Amino acid sequence: MVLEKEIPEFFDWILFAALNWLGVLGILVVVAIVLAIVLAVVRRGPVRGIVSVAKAVLAAFADIFCMSPRRITALAWLAVKESIRKKVVVGVAVFIVVLMLAGWFLDPGSTNPGRLYLSFVMTTTSYLVLLLALFLSVFSLPGDMKNKTLHTVVTKPVRHSEIILGRIVGFTLVCTVLLALMGVLSYFFVVKGLDHQHTLAAADLQPVSGGSNGDEAEVPLVGLTSKEHGHRHEVYVDPSGATRTRMENGHTHTISIEGSGDTARYRVGPPEGVLVARVPVRGKLRFRDLQGVDKAEGINVGDEWFYRSYIQGGTDAAAIWTFSDLRERDFPDDRLPLEMTLGVFRTHKGEITREVLGGLALRNPDTGLTVEIEIFESKEFITQKLWIPKHIVKYSNRQMVSQRVETPQGIVVTPPEADIDPSLAEKAEFDLFNDLVTPDGRVEVWLQCLEPGQHFGAAQPDLYLRAADASVWLNFVKGFYGIWLQVVVVTSFGVMFSTFLSGAVAMVATIGVLIAGFFTEHLIELGVGPKYGGGPFESFRRLVNQDNVMTDLAPGLGTTAVKMADQILQPALRVMGAIMPPFNDFGCAAFVANGFDIPGDFILTRTFMALAFFIPLFIIGYLFLRNREVAR
Repeated sequence: MVLEKEIPEFFDWILFAALNWLGVLGILVVVAIVLAIVLAVVRRGPVRGIVSVAKAVLAAFADIFCMSPRRITALAWLAVKESIRKKVVVGVAVFIVVLMLAGWFLDPGSTNPGRLYLSFVMTTTSYLVLLLALFLSVFSLPGDMKNKTLHTVVTKPVRHSEIILGRIVGFTLVCTVLLALMGVLSYFFVVKGLDHQHTLAAADLQPVSGGSNGDEAEVPLVGLTSKEHGHRHEVYVDPSGATRTRMENGHTHTISIEGSGDTARYRVGPPEGVLVARVPVRGKLRFRDLQGVDKAEGINVGDEWFYRSYIQGGTDAAAIWTFSDLRERDFPDDRLPLEMTLGVFRTHKGEITREVLGGLALRNPDTGLTVEIEIFESKEFITQKLWIPKHIVKYSNRQMVSQRVETPQGIVVTPPEADIDPSLAEKAEFDLFNDLVTPDGRVEVWLQCLEPGQHFGAAQPDLYLRAADASVWLNFVKGFYGIWLQVVVVTSFGVMFSTFLSGAVAMVATIGVLIAGFFTEHLIELGVGPKYGGGPFESFRRLVNQDNVMTDLAPGLGTTAVKMADQILQPALRVMGAIMPPFNDFGCAAFVANGFDIPGDFILTRTFMALAFFIPLFIIGYLFLRNREVAR
């Protein structure tokens, strides 16, 4: 799975994020108070203006901090009943119809059916629930004001803050119930759609040629299962008993055997591995160049996407992941599962009938002992699963290698040549945790491309050790929790805009925020200044004139005006990118669809991000409603 931004640890993130949020909120409060004082002084004079603003600030504090949970609950229930009258449950009916139609078009025989099904249900759910939240939140208050029903509410002993919070809580509760129903339906739809059963009979199996030792009962058998969901599985039946199928379309099946010979019955179990929640143990990535010196990045092969750096084949170049805090008790099996997803760049076709060869080695960072444990054929952008044995008796190479780091004082070698013990590499076999893992749990995994003229591309998340899998259904729930956070933010924006705009205009404004929120990184990039192509005005001119983005514009008054307009717009774009909610960051669909457990730190950081938007939106909505004529 592509993970362009590293997930920070919550306790490392929260302090800086809280200080940044408090600073921005403080600036907004000061600016709002100054503007209010200026307007009040112009309208009422210096003394009366300042006094009126002070009274308004004190009243706002009282309204916000003295809210009644009972009244908020009553107003939230009122919003729920209003939503029921608007027949929002129709959204669930639409979702059921979509699932029924999707069963005809989703191909369970695709190379990764689990990702296909999960991506579909989570994307569809997200769109439907966000649309419901949008329509409920933006049309409620304007409709009540138009129908005069809000007048009966504000005459009751309720605070304006309670009206705003009650609307947000009520609409969020409605969307939560709908989201829960859609989640349950989606889970059963995915499980049912991916479930299939192969059959295997004795006639489908044939003896392995050359495998007989005179006893027919000890001859291994090979064959193929029946074709289901567009695929078959290769089967290898060992004479010792139960076995499993070879992996196909991202899953396997367990096979149990009853009886022997021609009377044997083979039972193929349900698919295993099609729905998973991997818990990756990730390391820190660095690169080794052609001279054996460590670098932060590899070489650039001209790819416009800078996610992966590349290493040159047939050289000392390597991509190196350093894993920390590894303990033998965390890996109870006799081998450690390792998974990787590589990019491959060919400068020539090579032997086109096979993939590019690569090597995988382990290195002890303290002693320098390096053991090459695997020679493999690469599979570009397809996850490969390899195994690191705890007791290494088969290896391709062994040597002592020092780490070389370039510093201002020169090359630093670790361990120094004088401290290297060559006898460590003379063993006939190696123990993983005694010989290659340091006492504090560190080990390095080296990836090298073995063929000259070819290149491997790697990013930090591309290689990881795989710990015990987490619960699939719990990971599914966490994925829908990410959608729920988006609902909270959209509902807060919709209610806030509806306090001072008409329903249609509030909907347009909320949709604008929603769209901008999916492109916050692009807005910040435009605000800082793009590397090529120019800002919005320059890009528009290049698009109209069909100019190349890499060439300079012809000098002149028009070019100067366009560049000046972009420079004037840059600060506004930076501010917009910083204050817009990053809706892409809230989404968890990529984790669930690709079969990765959603980390707890990810959930906590996104929860506090949603809360950071909810609080100021609630306050702004309250202030606008309090100053509406209907609310006085």
